[in-house]
Amino acid sequence: MHIVEISTPGAPEVLRVAQRPVPQAGEGELLIRVSASGVNRPDVLQRTGNYPVPAGASDVPGLEVAGVIESGDAVALAAAGLKLGDRVCALVAGGGYAQYCVAPVAQCLPVPKGLSDVEAASLPETFFTVWSNVFDRAHLQAGETLLVQGGSSGIGVTAIQMAKAMGATVIVTAGSDDKCAACLALGADHAINYKTHDFAAEAMRLTNGKGVDVVLDMVAGDYVAREVDCLAEDGRLVIIALQGGTKSGFNGGLVLRRRLTITGSTLRPRSVAFKAAIARHLREQVWPLIETGRIKSVIHATFEAASADGAANAHRLMESNQHIGKIVLTWSK
Repeated sequence: MHIVEISTPGAPEVLRVAQRPVPQAGEGELLIRVSASGVNRPDVLQRTGNYPVPAGASDVPGLEVAGVIESGDAVALAAAGLKLGDRVCALVAGGGYAQYCVAPVAQCLPVPKGLSDVEAASLPETFFTVWSNVFDRAHLQAGETLLVQGGSSGIGVTAIQMAKAMGATVIVTAGSDDKCAACLALGADHAINYKTHDFAAEAMRLTNGKGVDVVLDMVAGDYVAREVDCLAEDGRLVIIALQGGTKSGFNGGLVLRRRLTITGSTLRPRSVAFKAAIARHLREQVWPLIETGRIKSVIHATFEAASADGAANAHRLMESNQHIGKIVLTWSK
């Protein structure tokens, strides 16, 4: 099979098409003939040598795929209500940039009715991440206000739609007026251009001084202090990436007086059982919303994975921060 591998840590051009044997599915696993592979920020970090591969995971990048079940553990497939030939999308710990990919059966979901494989491949990484952090960890409730940093990113467009569908008010930040407009079109209630406005001051203004209940933060660094400033009483800040750096200073007095929670997580190294629980929640509560059109896949661009520079160009686009939504690699049949 063809894969895209990282020849050595470095710039996008270190990504190259190569050949490897087709992997074999083991107990509790299935093999997917991949049509499309999602591209995510962790792939870029892995390429640059800043995101170590978890023990036992493939060194091939790629955390989400969609395609057809080629083979697998018959007992596990039957228990999940799946069979050979079914179209599925899956969250994986690695190996997604390939024509064939092994995935735990429990981390696979049927392709939502009406969606293409490209659209389905854009779902798992961001949907698992948003559900785990915004709803399981931060306990966002209907009627509360969510502030999303980077509303036009893959995570951002997912968080906007999921939070709105669950009855929350959504405020987002984005780096241009065009990106702000795109976020509003997806359902965000308010969008703040962080290059021209102080997002903390704007969040307080938009909430009439109350503050926001939950912040989904992909930046950290000096953002944390301002996020603490604009959290409401009993507010929750959940950090899922560190694009602004690992060091943060903030007003601890506000944390005490407002009873704030500061937390964070990474999804990739978590157990299959942990991810399986998220998959069940998504299938029960979110997949019906996708199938009725209330939540949509947002695709910015696709690139042919097996072309000489397809994956490299996908990563260049990701690093340019010019995209709105997801970037996907496709595999010709």
